[in-house]
Amino acid sequence: MFVDEARIYVKAGRGGRGCVAFRREKFVPRGGPSGGDGGSGGNVTLVSTPNENTLLRFRFSREFRAESGRHGQGSNCHGKSGADTVLEVPVGTMVYDDKTGDLLFDFSAPDQRFLAARGGRGGRGNQHFAKPWHQAPREFEDGESGEERHLRLELRLLADVGLVGLPNAGKSTLISRISAARPKIADYPFTTLEPNLGVVSADGPRPGVGRSFVVADLPGLIEGAHEGAGLGTRFLRHIERTRLLVHLVDVSGATSSDPVHDFEVVRNELIASGASLGEKPFFVVATKLDAVTDRAPLDALRAYCASHSFPCYGISSATGEGVLALVRAMADALDRLPRQEGAEPSQAIESRSTGPIQAGGQAG
Repeated sequence: MFVDEARIYVKAGRGGRGCVAFRREKFVPRGGPSGGDGGSGGNVTLVSTPNENTLLRFRFSREFRAESGRHGQGSNCHGKSGADTVLEVPVGTMVYDDKTGDLLFDFSAPDQRFLAARGGRGGRGNQHFAKPWHQAPREFEDGESGEERHLRLELRLLADVGLVGLPNAGKSTLISRISAARPKIADYPFTTLEPNLGVVSADGPRPGVGRSFVVADLPGLIEGAHEGAGLGTRFLRHIERTRLLVHLVDVSGATSSDPVHDFEVVRNELIASGASLGEKPFFVVATKLDAVTDRAPLDALRAYCASHSFPCYGISSATGEGVLALVRAMADALDRLPRQEGAEPSQAIESRSTGPIQAGGQAG
């Protein structure tokens, strides 16, 4: 199950209480105060890891607490500090304050750490209150409470290329052709209900040889998606981290007779989302060439792209026609585009275990 949003409550540990004690030993008539300090409370820390690819673990366990510090003891013994609680989250997770909506941290690379809640400081024992005029103090301090927060975790996939288009445009078929990802493929709308990732090797049949990049197959968008229609805004956010968009348009006539209108519907939804998606570089790809019987829709789409200077390609994922040229064109375009700072998505995806977000590395 792919879960890309979760709300959790975190509370750091409370600091231990300081101790009131006096040194009483034989032959030490004036031992004085010897109360130790309380230990500090544990912290709650979030750590990004490439071994997780979903927020599923936070769906059922939503409350996380760190251990409190132990109280101080006599003979100037300090209490033990509480153990920290470390929560692993997938790379690409964004942490928001659930009450204010402020963005607290963005995990854009593996092994980043965010202190979500700081543990309370331990209280001082009575040894700290001794003065020349007050040599037997009984004052002490209670430990401070640890921080607590309500957080909203939002996962946005890290991918180089995002495949977008109307339902049944051929996105899942294409990613299964160019990578080892194996999404569900069927001839009805909204077959894809969760994103799929595939690692594509552009220069050879073996993954890790030459140029490689990550492609995300995102569920189909429909008119009104930016307002929540269909799968709506739930998956639009996954496109925000991609560097290149590939608009897949069915020109076979099976689902629509106007591919130009189909492209404009998806294009307008990206622009209306308000997340600068309309400014991303993109390709237009005419799909299902093997099933084309009337070339008028295909010619209309190519003429439209030529008039607007949009890069346009034609492919058939079933026969492989034009697929290799498209893969190499995507790799060439990515070479010219800046990579997100600190992000190495292909390495992160390759190290993930196979799950709802599938990973692959098969050349097209």
